[in-house]
Amino acid sequence: MKFLFPALIASAVVSAEVIDLGDRRELMIDHYLIDRLDGAELQLQEPHNEGIAFHFDRPHEGAFCAYVTIATLPDGSGYRAYYRGLPEAVPAGSPGEVTAYAESVDGITWSKPDNNIALRDAPWITHNLSVFYDTKPGVPEDERWKALGGLNASGLMRMVSADGLEWHHFMEGVPIFEKIPEDEKRWRYDSQNLAFWSELEQQYVCYFRQVRPIEGIGTHVRLIARATSPDFANWTYEGEMTYRRADGSAAKIEHLYTNQTAAYFRAPHLYVAIAARFLPGRQVLNEAEAKQIGVNPKYFGDISDSVLMTTRGGTIYDRTFMEGFGRPGLGMENWTSRTNYPALNLIQTGPAEMSFFVQKAYGQPNHRLERYSMRLDGFAALHAGYDGGEMVTKPFTFSGEQLEINYATSAAGSIRFELQDEAGEPLPGYALADAREIIGDQIARTATWSGGSSVASLQGEIVRLRVVLEDARLYSFRFY
Repeated sequence: MKFLFPALIASAVVSAEVIDLGDRRELMIDHYLIDRLDGAELQLQEPHNEGIAFHFDRPHEGAFCAYVTIATLPDGSGYRAYYRGLPEAVPAGSPGEVTAYAESVDGITWSKPDNNIALRDAPWITHNLSVFYDTKPGVPEDERWKALGGLNASGLMRMVSADGLEWHHFMEGVPIFEKIPEDEKRWRYDSQNLAFWSELEQQYVCYFRQVRPIEGIGTHVRLIARATSPDFANWTYEGEMTYRRADGSAAKIEHLYTNQTAAYFRAPHLYVAIAARFLPGRQVLNEAEAKQIGVNPKYFGDISDSVLMTTRGGTIYDRTFMEGFGRPGLGMENWTSRTNYPALNLIQTGPAEMSFFVQKAYGQPNHRLERYSMRLDGFAALHAGYDGGEMVTKPFTFSGEQLEINYATSAAGSIRFELQDEAGEPLPGYALADAREIIGDQIARTATWSGGSSVASLQGEIVRLRVVLEDARLYSFRFY
């Protein structure tokens, strides 16, 4: 048997804040639950490019389509992708901008109806309309679909719909906030500004573009702000979002063009953001290479990729991972300005798979949307190598009778679980010596000990979870 790290009980802080875990699923995506790591780390996972979902190939679409939202239809019949249709590089808010859409039953194969324009002749709003289906109880059926759109000249306006296709104004002419004076460039809105009903917070939340100068970075740094509302009518500005690294220190400020923050569908208390990171003036292609791929001459002087952030409400994004999440990839067409922008929302595309979507070849003849797949819950993982490692959580309480895990090991690897008291002492029957060794690769498996799988006797008690891994990954767990 390989060497196992000793229980980390000497350093346990009995007075640590106790987390009420309930029966919710927790992902190994931040340090919210982690007290100690020894020989293990949180490891960002790599999405897999599954190829083209669809091209922006209608006459009203083209090279400058943008701001894609993937919406799940409420009857479970499939998905709808909304996006700006724009064939030419014209000023924001021009009459040529429309909101178009594509459809899919499974999220993998996409098609478009003969007339796929959902909204036209709505100046400013169609520049960046971002759609969501409202799950708040008691909402009128003709307002179940909601959307935000607008620019600085109009303010951020609201639209509602019964079916997501026929739209009308909500509080017509009244923006979420009063118009900002033209000489104050703080709120620009020239991005994908989004909102959704939060089960966690029991209110609407909105994440939108904010711009301000930051010394050493630029005079117009693209940032994110947050607002909340109880009713979609009255909004409170909560301030600019800040960014925190795993050790609690402030993360480096970067241009974040779109934020794409959404409640994760398997753990809605956790908001996941696959944000477009924009690097203005960081040029890769020369003029000859740009001409070769046919990119618009205005759109090869910058590059971008995406980063992974999380938030649990409030004005802090957790940036445990500063490195790129969706990297540009092979091919000159991926190293141009405003390409690699992710769409809003993830969807499940298989029993063990979820997908998100990314715009490729912006400003080019072959502009398209591509699909990237990941394991369910598999944004990141608690990982230890061949020599082993472990994690001990902060103290928590839970409800549920069993411990379910989403994990993977190598053929030689394993994972085991110990339940401890608040002070870090193993609980009788749940010590590491009692734990059954788990080997394999499953989205859902129940942890067991020599006495079985039940943890019902510990409900409501303050406990810690010790996870011991050897050449293994833990993606998520929950008590149920």
